[in-house]
Amino acid sequence: MLNASAEAFAPATVANLGVGFDILGLALREPGDVVRVEHRDEPGAAITLIEGDGGKLPHDPDQNTACIAANTVLKTLGVATGVAIRLYKHLPLASGLGSSAASAVAAAVAVNALFGEPLTRPELLPACLDGEAAVSGWHADNVGPSLFGGITLITGTDNDQIRNLPVPQGIFLALVTPAVAVPTAEARAVLPKMVSLHDMVAQTGAVARLMDAIYRADVPGLARAMEQDSIIEPARAHLMPKLAEVRAVARQAGALGLVISGAGPSLCAVCDTAQTAQTVAVAMKKVYDTAEIESVARHTTIAIGGAQVLRINDQPVSKS
Repeated sequence: MLNASAEAFAPATVANLGVGFDILGLALREPGDVVRVEHRDEPGAAITLIEGDGGKLPHDPDQNTACIAANTVLKTLGVATGVAIRLYKHLPLASGLGSSAASAVAAAVAVNALFGEPLTRPELLPACLDGEAAVSGWHADNVGPSLFGGITLITGTDNDQIRNLPVPQGIFLALVTPAVAVPTAEARAVLPKMVSLHDMVAQTGAVARLMDAIYRADVPGLARAMEQDSIIEPARAHLMPKLAEVRAVARQAGALGLVISGAGPSLCAVCDTAQTAQTVAVAMKKVYDTAEIESVARHTTIAIGGAQVLRINDQPVSKS
């Protein structure tokens, strides 16, 4: 069934969870990107509007992550017509919150909804990866949680290599994003090419402790394990302004732990109550306010469902 229009939301993500570089991620209940698509007779996807990017994102369909993902869905469906895309960016660019992945996921889900949702979420994964690859490379640590939701283990880019993990109750997150862009390519360029055996053992041990804490629903243990990154954070710390100060203030305000979100510069603190997360978010922002660095702070939780269809033919889609 061909609809006239469809709109979808894809959540922001926190990749790595500190110690799980490129293999772990989680979806945030908010913020996220929204994509609206409308049917058009001309083949292929075309951007007609982008809001919220400050004019920075390309409209070229071969360079825009939403367009690339949309075109892959159209090709998979074998349709001869195309779609017009309106992209509403609610995520800052180069922020470590999976901005490019969210745009790709929202576009793929919206195009699929436009044609009556013939593809399952797992069948949309290649389209989302195509979009993400244009900006951040062929990996699923942001795409996986944004598409499927929850906490995600990613050991490859096939569906059987992306698995949802249990989401312990009582996890609340405080995030702060300073107005300092950290492109993924730059964040990857500073990583060590060689890792000592000692550091490898420490890192794999920390990942094991994190997985154990997740399955035991041990939120304090989860936060402690996330902070035990002895490889990635030390290499990237200089790209994150006020990292040490924000971590100290977050702890004083009640956070159980704090890590870099993805490639940064966003920082994510784990808390055990919504009130604590709100307090921590305010405290973290004050560090940047004092340093005269613009920032955005928020508190949220983990999104269980991942990307969602919001509207079909301008009618809200009821959630079961």
